[in-house]
Amino acid sequence: MTDDDIANPLAALPPSGKLMGLDLGTKTIGVAISDAMRYSASPVETIKRTKFTADADRLLALIAQNNVTGIVIGLPLNMDGTEGPRAQSARAFARNFAQKTALPIAFWDERLSTMAVTRTMLEADLSRARQAEVVDKLAASYILQGALERLRKG
Repeated sequence: MTDDDIANPLAALPPSGKLMGLDLGTKTIGVAISDAMRYSASPVETIKRTKFTADADRLLALIAQNNVTGIVIGLPLNMDGTEGPRAQSARAFARNFAQKTALPIAFWDERLSTMAVTRTMLEADLSRARQAEVVDKLAASYILQGALERLRKG
């Protein structure tokens, strides 16, 4: 991560248009998309990971269907802010995906996103089965919403 990434991790994103948020897990990819005005992030789907090409093709289809102009990938930093294997994996995914799309890709600190979403689901009294179904796309929405709020603040 460069000093510019830390100061403004979203600088590469275009000033307008829908954004896609991704929560990259080892078994699934949570996907969320913002509205065109960038006020809110909505969970879209959870992609069951298979091979990179198939995963990328599904993401590209969602990008085309929703006229997405930029991508925000959750960066799973360690609690002390350092990058571990999961963050390196997210960066590797972004490098590979960047070869399939010209859209700008930015990273957003996702520490505690899954924990926050899980707490919200528990408060909503969702069953464990339902939680497992929606946690990844809700985490993607949480990540993207954080990025949207940062973009609005400038």
